[in-house]
Amino acid sequence: ANGYQLCCDLDHWIRRRIRMAYWRQWRKPRTKIRQLMRLGVEIRTAVGCGRSSKGPWRSAKTPGINQVLSLAYLKSQGLYSMRDGWIKLHHS
Repeated sequence: ANGYQLCCDLDHWIRRRIRMAYWRQWRKPRTKIRQLMRLGVEIRTAVGCGRSSKGPWRSAKTPGINQVLSLAYLKSQGLYSMRDGWIKLHHS
């Protein structure tokens, strides 16, 4: 009975963890700002996110990073959604 909610929660956690990995991979504030702007965030938001003193886990939850590394972007990069898999399995 709780399978669907567990899939949604785990899916959410995995996406946040992937966003954190991107954030760590970019390392320096200048690179973070440049990458956010390259992916479509306006300059003010990119600078605010890139220069933040928050850790990578907390930063992965900010609106600027969620806008750029959205579910659609992550799916285009090949991320499989557990929620969609659960729905396909149980409601086919």
